This record gives sequence, structure tokens and C-alpha cells, in this order.
Amino acid sequence: MLRVARALRSRLPRSGACRAVSTAAPTPTDDGAGEGISHRMVSVNGINMHVAEKGEGPTVLLLHGFPELWYTWRHQMHGLAACGFRAVAPDLRGFGDTDAPPAAAAYSILHIVGDLIALLDSLGQDKVFVVGHDWGSMVAWNLSMFRPDKVNAMVNLSQAFTPRNPTRKSLEYLRTVFGDDYYMCRFQEPGKIEAEFARLGTAWVLKKFLTYRNPGPLYITEDQGWGSSDSKILLPSWLSEVDINYYTSKYEKAGFTGGLNYYRSLDLNWELTAPWTGARIKVPAKFIVGDLDLTYHSPGAQDFIHKGGLKNYVPLLDEVVVMKEVGHFINEEKPTEITENICDFITKF
Repeated sequence: MLRVARALRSRLPRSGACRAVSTAAPTPTDDGAGEGISHRMVSVNGINMHVAEKGEGPTVLLLHGFPELWYTWRHQMHGLAACGFRAVAPDLRGFGDTDAPPAAAAYSILHIVGDLIALLDSLGQDKVFVVGHDWGSMVAWNLSMFRPDKVNAMVNLSQAFTPRNPTRKSLEYLRTVFGDDYYMCRFQEPGKIEAEFARLGTAWVLKKFLTYRNPGPLYITEDQGWGSSDSKILLPSWLSEVDINYYTSKYEKAGFTGGLNYYRSLDLNWELTAPWTGARIKVPAKFIVGDLDLTYHSPGAQDFIHKGGLKNYVPLLDEVVVMKEVGHFINEEKPTEITENICDFITKF
């Protein structure tokens, strides 16, 4: 990793200016985070997808989670380009500038993976490296399970692979373990959580999510909602008002429904993935998680990750990295360390 770290630090431009992949479209940031990143729209799988790109070389597909966008990878895009890779970060279906079909059923894991296969075809890539965070990790695990022929290797952040339980649907399990106030359960009724987010304000909701570092379960109660927007949320050093303003501009335009529909498709995914019950993911992989991440503290998660469960389902798992004093949004909180981990792993292949 030391070799990669030195390469990153020596090749990253000191002034913040970066070489463009092609004619760069300006991004609405004023801190240099988007410099040298080009943007375009691509027609994939019946929708128009916004794609951000930087660099030349082997392609690294970067998949964001909720409530994120391509922008969550801005730091890694610069670092990967400096290491000789082509970083490609789409807004996934329902997010940002990518189309958002209205029906929740249009957000199954088969739709999302189908979008990515079409994206790879449009990029002229037979095989790519894949990096995911949060929902992006779940998509990456499934992409690698459905189409291992398309993935050289992957690095997933925060969300470990979750094998399908053939005896219990996803929401039934979540309600049994956590109750109806668990956030994924609260997200299920169309329009209700959208109204709660509208009451609180888009910027406040995004700040609340992106600064969440409590390792315990996230609850949104029926009677009190998610609190009051009168409570001030202090931003950590790694998240600026410029960042929040960019996220807010996109979520105010597109809304939260597209991202929420990923959660509303949980049981549909359970039904559709029955043929892959017990399937193993035979792609080289690395998994990184923060020790304050709520997913790392889900019941049974640490035993599954560290005592052979994850390795059983991902036999080519190379390494598990647990970062100390780091929360869920690990790629935002520790951008240099995450970039070094990614480059160090994928340069093996």
C-alpha cells in the first residue's frame, strides 16, 4: 500500500487542477472538487443515465448509495485517475440527473444491474473493476453474482454481502428484529417519508444522514418523525457547505423517491433472486467498513464478516479492513485512505 500511497501523493496535482478525460463540463461546485471531471448522458436499458468520468486506463465503475450521487466519489475519481485508471461514476437509476421511473417495481436489483451492463456496453468495456458503497455495494455484490464475466475485481464499502434467506422475506426479518420504527420499514409507505423529509427540509435531511455516526440502529418514529429542523447540525471537517449545497440542489430537483424505491423493492428482490439462493460470488474482492458503521453493528454482522460467513459466500475475498473511529459514509470521511485501499487492491490484477 505504501507504493500506491506514494504514487497517489506524487501524482495528484498540488493546485487542485486536474487533466480532463474529455472536454469537461463545469460542475456546480466552487471548491475544485469537480475540476477535470467530464459529464455526459448515456441511454441505457430504457432510461437516460448521467455519468461522470475522469482519467485514462482500465475502467473503475464507482457505485454510490443513499442518499448519495456520483459526487460521493469525487475524491476517489481524482486519485484513481492519478494512479492510471479511468474512473466512471454514474448517478444510479432514480438519483440526481439520471431518469427516475415512477413505479417502485422499476427499481429491482435486476433493473439496476441491467442498467450497469448496458452502461458497460456503451463504454465499450467487456470487463471493469467495481467499487460500491451502501446500496452501491449491494448492487456490486449482485452484479458480480449475476455477471462475474463483467468484473475483474471489486472493493465494497460499508455493506457486506447479504445472502438470501429462503425462509423469510427481507421486510419480515427487519420488522421482527428492529420493529416498525426502523428506518427501512418507515421508508415503505409511498409518500409518507417524502412528506416527513419535506417538513424537515432537504438540506437538513441530507446533513442528518451524511453526518450519522451512531453505530446503533436508525429509527424514525411514527409520532415524532425524525425530530425538528430547528436543531442545528454541525458539519465535520470532511463535509462542507459546498458539498451539502450540491447534494441539496440535486435532491430538490429529483426528490428522494427514486432512492427510497430501492428500499421499497426489498421484498421484490427477495422474490426475483430465488434462483441465486446459496450462490457464491466468484470474483476477487476486498471489503472495508468503519467500526462506527451501523451496518457493522447489525445483529450477527461481525460474526458473519470475521468468522468465515462472508468468506464462504465470497471465496475470493482477499481482505477485510475495519477502520477505527469511522462511520458509515467512509468514502467521504476517509477519502485518501479509501482511494489508497482501492488502488492497492486493483493494481494486483
